[in-house]
Amino acid sequence: MMGNCQACCNRPKNTNIRISLPAICFVWQISMIILFGVFVRYDEESDSHWVEYMHKNNITSHVENDFYYRYPSFQDVHVMIFVGFGFLMTFLKRYSFSGVGFNFLIAAFGIQWALLMQGWFHSLDPTDGTIKIGIENIINADFCVAGCLIAFGACLGKVSPVQLMVMTLFGVTLFAVEEYIILNIIHAKDAGGSMTIHTFGGYFGLVISWVLYRPNLHQSKRLQGSHYHSDVFAMIGTLFLWMFWPSFNSAIANHGDGQHRAVINTYLALASSVVTAIAISSLSHRRGKLDMVHVQNATLAGGVAMGTAAEFMIMPYGSLIVGFCCGILSTFGYLVLTPFLEKHMKIQDTCGIHNLHAMPGLLGGVIGAITAATASKSVYGHEGLVNTFNFVDEFANRSVGTQGAHQAAGLCVALIFALGGGALVGGILKLPLWGDPEDCNCFDDEVYWELPEDEESIPAIIEYNNQMDSKRFDMVESNTLTVST
Repeated sequence: MMGNCQACCNRPKNTNIRISLPAICFVWQISMIILFGVFVRYDEESDSHWVEYMHKNNITSHVENDFYYRYPSFQDVHVMIFVGFGFLMTFLKRYSFSGVGFNFLIAAFGIQWALLMQGWFHSLDPTDGTIKIGIENIINADFCVAGCLIAFGACLGKVSPVQLMVMTLFGVTLFAVEEYIILNIIHAKDAGGSMTIHTFGGYFGLVISWVLYRPNLHQSKRLQGSHYHSDVFAMIGTLFLWMFWPSFNSAIANHGDGQHRAVINTYLALASSVVTAIAISSLSHRRGKLDMVHVQNATLAGGVAMGTAAEFMIMPYGSLIVGFCCGILSTFGYLVLTPFLEKHMKIQDTCGIHNLHAMPGLLGGVIGAITAATASKSVYGHEGLVNTFNFVDEFANRSVGTQGAHQAAGLCVALIFALGGGALVGGILKLPLWGDPEDCNCFDDEVYWELPEDEESIPAIIEYNNQMDSKRFDMVESNTLTVST
């Protein structure tokens, strides 16, 4: 079966990654060990001298340690990264091992590199040149990796694990730079990452997919769809993401009322997007049937769009409106925009990240800019306005109008890094040395995984059954012609 398949390919490639994948994993992991040894140390709250620190600063309650505030949110975000994103990518009928396994690989590598990259920008101790990490650092590392996993969705089934490692290396680096510019230099607010995570990750992945366009991808058409059980597994990922998204958007929000609002706003936006997406899905079918693709993806769009404005005073009904609009926008994207992008713009978006992440992330950035620009003391109160937008130190005299403009500028920065970075990284990944699969072997676990015997025999059985059906059809046609004569 594999021999026949390779014969149909127009551009045969070497998919043997026995040397390249172990080499890149060993070299980069050893590099991580060395870099962590040189640069990374525990912060004061995770160091054994924490008790002395508390006594010195007259802190008497263990609750003052940030760990007790942040760890429940970290657990939820961590589950989203490894279980939610991983299982969401198991919808392809013959690519479940790769969906979960490659997600596991690039996330495990990405969080290490993210701790270093983000640490150099945000947590570098000027006194000794080391990075001090704690619970908030590992949450932010998960956020950084989320952007790369979103980009992975656009390339799912068409790239090798070596290409994914290279994409993660550059993706984390670009993310750390654009995040620092948006959050620290521009001083935009983006607690749930509509701009820094979803807009960047979405358009970064789409541009990579555009650069890596395969005109002969139809040769693997037989493997591009899903089947009943793969869609059920993908729904596991959807449900984990849906349940924990309030934690994702509130994990690094301000303690107290800001974090509380972020949970409520996200919770309501998600609920609204589910109802709306199902309504549009049913409406789009002539017999009112639902499409599982829409239920797996468009139901999450409200959480994406709520990211930037999650801790703002958008009001509960405003959150429902956001979810309502995203349910329509995302489902419409799967129905109309995804086929349009592939046919006319040469963007083969396997997971539809344009509809779940890129467009809702863009909308979330716009909502954040408008909500910030229209904020007022009558709604927030003076202290609330200062705390929500961090109008302190050099930003103490910033007006809400200026803040809204800076929110919009942050969205532009995310787009610039996504488009430019995607073109650069796509060009690197296009080099003919990464062991990417042939056009007719895309979306197939057998290229990179040792499969159980019963699974390996399935393609041959299907081929045999198809041949027998064809012979039966020919026999029936021949007998019909004989009788007619």
